[in-house]
Amino acid sequence: MDNIFSYPVQILLFVFLAITFLQSGIDKIMDWKGNLSWLTGHFSKTFLKNSVPLLLGIILLLELVSGVLSVVGVVQFITSGESVPGFYGSILSAITLLMLLFGQRVAKDYEGAKTIVIYFVPTMFLVYLLHQ
Repeated sequence: MDNIFSYPVQILLFVFLAITFLQSGIDKIMDWKGNLSWLTGHFSKTFLKNSVPLLLGIILLLELVSGVLSVVGVVQFITSGESVPGFYGSILSAITLLMLLFGQRVAKDYEGAKTIVIYFVPTMFLVYLLHQ
């Protein structure tokens, strides 16, 4: 229990990533058709238009793995004060966000791209903290 007070920033950032990616992944599973339909329209005028189902599946997998590794990070930080899987989860989270940012930029959805940056900043802060 002492680790909760020794590593509150890391633990809270892992919780942030777990909520972000597990919710998003679960939403994609629960409403695959709706997400696919919206994204197909979103990318209809880009070179990604024929790859939307594959790319959605890749993003879904990355989000779920990022979220699960973030949960592992929370548990391990609480119990031992460190987490190698959590570190990899934070890096995978950053990569996932970069992929999402790339997609928003390709679709010329600059407002959506700005939103991704809001998630990227705390993710990179966690990577920084865990890399020390």
